[in-house]
Amino acid sequence: MSSVKKVAVLGSTGSIGTQTLDVLENFRDEFQVTYLAAGSNKKLLNEQAKNWNLDSSRAQSAIDNPEILTDFARAQDVDIVINGVVGFAGFRATLASLKANKILGLANKESLIAGGPVVKQITSSPSFTGQIIPVDSEHSAIWQCLRSGKNEEVDEIVLTASGGPFRGKTKEELQNVTKEQALKHPTWSMGAKITIDSATLMNKGLEVIEAHELFGVDFDQIKVTVHPQSIVHSMVTFRDGATIAQLSHPDMRLPISLALGVDTRLDVSYGKMSFTDTYQLDFHAPDNQAFPALNLAYEAGRLSGSAPAILNGANEVAVQAFLDDKIKFRDIIEIVEDVLSEGTIAIEGEGDVYEADRLARMRAEKYVEKRI
Repeated sequence: MSSVKKVAVLGSTGSIGTQTLDVLENFRDEFQVTYLAAGSNKKLLNEQAKNWNLDSSRAQSAIDNPEILTDFARAQDVDIVINGVVGFAGFRATLASLKANKILGLANKESLIAGGPVVKQITSSPSFTGQIIPVDSEHSAIWQCLRSGKNEEVDEIVLTASGGPFRGKTKEELQNVTKEQALKHPTWSMGAKITIDSATLMNKGLEVIEAHELFGVDFDQIKVTVHPQSIVHSMVTFRDGATIAQLSHPDMRLPISLALGVDTRLDVSYGKMSFTDTYQLDFHAPDNQAFPALNLAYEAGRLSGSAPAILNGANEVAVQAFLDDKIKFRDIIEIVEDVLSEGTIAIEGEGDVYEADRLARMRAEKYVEKRI
């Protein structure tokens, strides 16, 4: 790379943030970390700041000062923003990055799902010169596969799902599963919220909406298949029948490195497979009876407007209630469904997204209280 790229890491002490800094350790001559924003883990934040020679004005907790997410994202001395903030809290940072025409490595799918119409207003502007590069392993895989053809040549996009810790269980067997069981993901090490989303398959539903927003494909062209080995990270089938897939061992540092490299693959390998080994690759349809979140997400996506924002906000509240031992596992999606049934609002601007999120959370809290 011809010049040093300056990077802001938002959510620096979380799973994505720590792995981003791990990748950057190998490229200190090519990248400079200029800002770190974290949550409540101030001890780790201080260690990261010391390692990257940042003073307290450039390494801060967003818990203490939420505005730093937008301030850091739009700062002049930033080329690339890695948004690894968990949940809707990352929305403001996504908007700030795009308005400032940054390269956005987006791991915060919730902000795109909730604010898709507003994000599209920014990215479709003739003056927009930034770029969104997905950091989710599935969307990174699609992004790579699409280099093999034109968007108008796509027949369908296939998102792969591990199936989570409860793959194969029936609806009845899920009634009394515990938080500890739900947090034991079979292939990925992630934060609590996304791990629960994986267990309900809501994560895959959110990714369906994200794929629609990122790649402009119709919901009928987006399929989901359960792939327990988590080696094929997603696929694109083109209209001539060719299917292009991205394969690697599960390692989030690979999609992170692609976002950092932008249009260049960095020369440190993550998740490399040896094809002298024997692999078994299984694929099967998800069980929509046991895991209704997927159909619910398709429904919200097709409704468009504020429906995805309401789906996301309600899900965040319900997941937290489950983690706080207030509700049962199956209550999560039932609450989200109840919230969506109360209707949606129009999304015309940024303020409408915040209002939809507020409504969703207020409604969800009401349904949580009914179950306590």
